[in-house]
Amino acid sequence: MYIRQMGIDARDAGEFYATALGRLTAALLRQKLREIWPDCAGLSVLGLGYTGPYLQLWREQAARCIAVSPQQMGLAPWPLGRASLSCLSEEDALPFPDLLFDRILLVHGFEQADNARRLLREVWRLLKDDGRLIIVVPNRQGLWAYAESTPFGHGQPYSERQLARVLSGLFFKVETREPALFAPPMPWPHWAFDLWERTGGAIVPRFSGVTIAEASKDMHGVIPLRRSVSGRRVLADITGF
Repeated sequence: MYIRQMGIDARDAGEFYATALGRLTAALLRQKLREIWPDCAGLSVLGLGYTGPYLQLWREQAARCIAVSPQQMGLAPWPLGRASLSCLSEEDALPFPDLLFDRILLVHGFEQADNARRLLREVWRLLKDDGRLIIVVPNRQGLWAYAESTPFGHGQPYSERQLARVLSGLFFKVETREPALFAPPMPWPHWAFDLWERTGGAIVPRFSGVTIAEASKDMHGVIPLRRSVSGRRVLADITGF
């Protein structure tokens, strides 16, 4: 049985990404993310969790690119050495109006959320109706979910099926699923890390370190009923009618 580990804070996450393994990890995942979202020119992009190592992919081309750290993680300044584009917020009360973002990236946020479903409701609220979400989560069956020396070894890991079930239950449709991080979480030379990644999908596809899922809003299952006092849309499930 998996025992949930406490969430990691922004300082510890930053220390990991400053290591050789952290740099390899970030480079690999950036490559995967770039393949899914190759061009965000003119779009509004939001990063939730600890996303600084990844948002740099789109910062120069996006019309708006913002990083938000959850309250329990602590503030992660981003970008380093430049005017800050980051803020701290309660994960279920993000300080943005409805339908503001074209793209939302969730890394080191979903599995560490105090209430993952509430976080996804906020994502649904902020995402434009034709927008896209990417979630990167530790795979329950992979070794990285148990490696407390990395940010992926904290919080609640998910199998691909569990992640898809949570997303569909909150009116998201999974468009793409991509396993990544097949190398065990230990220092590797660059060539060996790459070799694990090229061969892992064919040899041990179920045991990737993380799952990358891209999702869109499933507009067929919901209708806007009314606006709450805060101005947020309230959704109703109409699939049973």
